Amino acid sequence: MDRRVLFATLILFAGGAAGVGVATFAFVGLDDPTPDATVIWESDSADGDDGSGAATATVDGDTLVLQATLDDGERAVRAVEPGSGVVWTTPVTVGSAETNGTADGDTGPIDISALTTGSLGGDPVVALTTEPGTLVVLDAADGSERFAVDLGDTSGVAPAIGDPTDGTGDEPAAVVAAVTEAGSVIAVDAAGETVFETSVAGSVDRRPLVVNGDPDPDGRSDPVAGGIAVTTAGTDPGTVTLLDPAGDARWSVTPSVTATSWTAAATRRGPVLALGGTNGNLETLEAADGTARYEVGLQDLPVAVGGVDAGRVHVGGVGDVWAVDLLDGEVVWKQQYGGQTRVNAPGVGDVTGDGTPNVVTVNRGGDVLAMNRNGDGALRGGVPNVVYAGPLFADVSGDGVEEVIVVDEAGVVRVLDV
Repeated sequence: MDRRVLFATLILFAGGAAGVGVATFAFVGLDDPTPDATVIWESDSADGDDGSGAATATVDGDTLVLQATLDDGERAVRAVEPGSGVVWTTPVTVGSAETNGTADGDTGPIDISALTTGSLGGDPVVALTTEPGTLVVLDAADGSERFAVDLGDTSGVAPAIGDPTDGTGDEPAAVVAAVTEAGSVIAVDAAGETVFETSVAGSVDRRPLVVNGDPDPDGRSDPVAGGIAVTTAGTDPGTVTLLDPAGDARWSVTPSVTATSWTAAATRRGPVLALGGTNGNLETLEAADGTARYEVGLQDLPVAVGGVDAGRVHVGGVGDVWAVDLLDGEVVWKQQYGGQTRVNAPGVGDVTGDGTPNVVTVNRGGDVLAMNRNGDGALRGGVPNVVYAGPLFADVSGDGVEEVIVVDEAGVVRVLDV
């Protein structure tokens, strides 16, 4: 038997023994009809950006990629329109010269968080926090500063933007929620005015999450309220706390896993928090009361929780990608590619144009794989550099189909298409 076929057979046998389906897309040497995607456009590099904190925003129907960068040696945010180039660059200033360095007195460029995009008052915005302790919100259209808020302590943790209410109101109540390392949680409205300020017990170094409420989960007419979730996960499990829109704690629990990544997701039985643990387990907590819905072992460690679609959460590991049912923790499928290279958090986008979202992954080696709902390969490609983040999406060609966007370790934005 050809040793490549033997290798594939052994892996398939191992996957079956573990009780999960294993797709065979990326075994080197196997015949594969999956279409190849190539780079159709790339930007200049962004000094000071390793690609891990980039985000997208839609402005007047066009997608912009927002990146943290350096401009004349100072920290800045730039907006790149894929297919065109840089449309604006805005320095990140935090007020006085004393606070224009890091918290320990260094006068070099300030450290900032990953970028978060969303909508405030109907306008697309990009938000970040600085290590000295300022929340900065910019208009995504032109980079102008919308407001800056003193957090009162060091931060550098990505903020969250969204509506933490139960979803029954006539108007959205979007807020920006930021945290400090000391455990303060500050939520501000579209004008930068404080909605609430509170604290949790412990250091916070993971981004908060806005949890959307569900007014009618599973048709039971017993609403599950939304809120803002904060975790103190560090070297041990820490706690997960859900705050209501006024900043009061709905519940606080100690999860089974120490979360390295997490996301909020809607299910027909109400919203959940999905936590990817350092031990390779995926745990979901009920937004209603913090109880565990399930915990499932995914073998690799740690695991990166990514995009959600059709009642499934998609998770990256070491050469592995999983689709896990959010209701019961069943591993719907498992895909293997890229050997022992770590897979970044998967994303979800319709990159094949058939109206069905694809699960798209990028590993640290720059290999790109899109999968259909069954976990079969739908598109593959790659970029030449190391990549630390999951994929982004935009219809760059204007054909109504999303292209895959990858930002590499040098801050180069590349667009891939078939």
